[in-house]
Amino acid sequence: MFAALLDTCTLWPSLRRDVLLSFAAEGLYRPLWSTTVLEELQDAETQKLIRRGTLPDAAELRAVTLIANMRHAFDDSEVPEASYQALEGTFGLPDPDDEHVVAAAVVGGAGLIVTENLKDFPAASLPYGMAVSHPNEFLFDSVQIDALGAARAVGRVAARSGRFGPQMTFDDVLDALQRRYGADDCVRMLQIGPRP
Repeated sequence: MFAALLDTCTLWPSLRRDVLLSFAAEGLYRPLWSTTVLEELQDAETQKLIRRGTLPDAAELRAVTLIANMRHAFDDSEVPEASYQALEGTFGLPDPDDEHVVAAAVVGGAGLIVTENLKDFPAASLPYGMAVSHPNEFLFDSVQIDALGAARAVGRVAARSGRFGPQMTFDDVLDALQRRYGADDCVRMLQIGPRP
């Protein structure tokens, strides 16, 4: 199965993360992340929840639970730090703090890095055969591969909603993907495609 390394900025927005991981659960791709990505995500999620009014201890517990759930649901997705540490610093990326992303992608066998920070991963610095994609482009490409599987995934996101926010319908999820994240092409494909 095709493997994609998901950068922290890709996983930080809650709804987009849920959709991306639901696509993976449907078998559209195999998600990968480095240990460092999970550490960054846990910290960013904690801070986001605090900014939104969650008490610090509760925010930290929710963030820890998120990471634990990701590790449990995708138990072969984490590329351990010890396995990629030796490669960090060998790619000549503009930001040395991004080296772990490419290193983990190499060790995990990912053909693609999904990130909002495209300029931080210039093609000339990536290993042969590895590409980089914006999350919206990746969502669109995933829908093109399996529109019914993608629609089922969005249906499951809608069915799980309501715990920490409003209950959403299938169309509400699509609307939020378009409005919050600009995933226009993905949303158009799902609007005209099959429904679960």
